[in-house]
Amino acid sequence: MRVLAIETASEACSVALFEDDTLVAHDHRVLGRGHAERLVPMIADLPNNGRADRILVSLGPGSFTGVRIGIATARALGFAWGAEVLGYPTLALVAARAGQPEPRNVTVCMNGGHGEWFIQNFLNCKAQDEHHSLPPEQAKYACKHDLIVGNRANELAELFEGDANKQTLDLLPDASNVSLLYDSCFTTNLSPLYGRAPDATPQSV
Repeated sequence: MRVLAIETASEACSVALFEDDTLVAHDHRVLGRGHAERLVPMIADLPNNGRADRILVSLGPGSFTGVRIGIATARALGFAWGAEVLGYPTLALVAARAGQPEPRNVTVCMNGGHGEWFIQNFLNCKAQDEHHSLPPEQAKYACKHDLIVGNRANELAELFEGDANKQTLDLLPDASNVSLLYDSCFTTNLSPLYGRAPDATPQSV
């Protein structure tokens, strides 16, 4: 089975093509912005234009725009190719990458919005709790493990004022790591995991 993975929930944009569990091709770029313009050309540059039997796409939490772009692209390609489309949580992908060569207990801390951080704890790379979007001073108390990973790992560790037990890995999610995820991470429900409530509430009619 050929599998296309799409990851757009952070400032990184990445795609990966697998033949069963073997990585065939991969592209990972730290863009900051511009996922909408770069994602489809990155897929088109993969062998056979990235065509696959199954598409795996990040559901977030992360950039509102990035998550929506990834899901919309996955849905469109799935319809065009007759491919199955499954979603996965971004923080679990970061935890899985950190759990190499063996699963480890980690706290994932990623950049959120409005000065907040997305944070979630994992036991042996399996979710220990729900993800939360918290200001830094609250994120400190949500951190349960000495190994902190993600693109805000260093900042979170600094809040522990030199605790020698705290270790960090500065990681961004990468589509090439989806083969590390447990099967339970994948879902047919492609609803975005935004991680925080909308900034505005729609007016009632």
